[in-house]
Amino acid sequence: MTSPEIGRRVQTESPWEQTIGFARAVEAGDLVLVAGTMPLAERGVLEGEGDPYEQTLAAFRHALDALEKFDLGVEAVVRTRMYITHARDVDEVGRAHKELFDAVRPAATLVVVSGFVDSRVLVEVELEAFRGVRRS
Repeated sequence: MTSPEIGRRVQTESPWEQTIGFARAVEAGDLVLVAGTMPLAERGVLEGEGDPYEQTLAAFRHALDALEKFDLGVEAVVRTRMYITHARDVDEVGRAHKELFDAVRPAATLVVVSGFVDSRVLVEVELEAFRGVRRS
């Protein structure tokens, strides 16, 4: 079995990418994989502080921005992962996910974790997109 061709990598302004040594998104054959993305704007400014719904929208917006670099949009998303710090936030995180992905219905995972590097963060997300789905 041959491994997929690894294509372009996208970097952002996130300081974690340089510190830890990873790319925001990587093209692997027909897939584009977007790394864990927090609701942090440039220079570490938190979006939606204290609000799991707003943080989820912001984190997915940043992840979808990375997909844009590959000329892919929400319709190409086939898997999402959401990591949250409090089970009480499931409904609000789910509401944001549905708002963004209801029409595409990707496979989704939602996991409660003990915390993130930045304690203000309530949610972190990941995306996987399939290049075989073209933008409309």
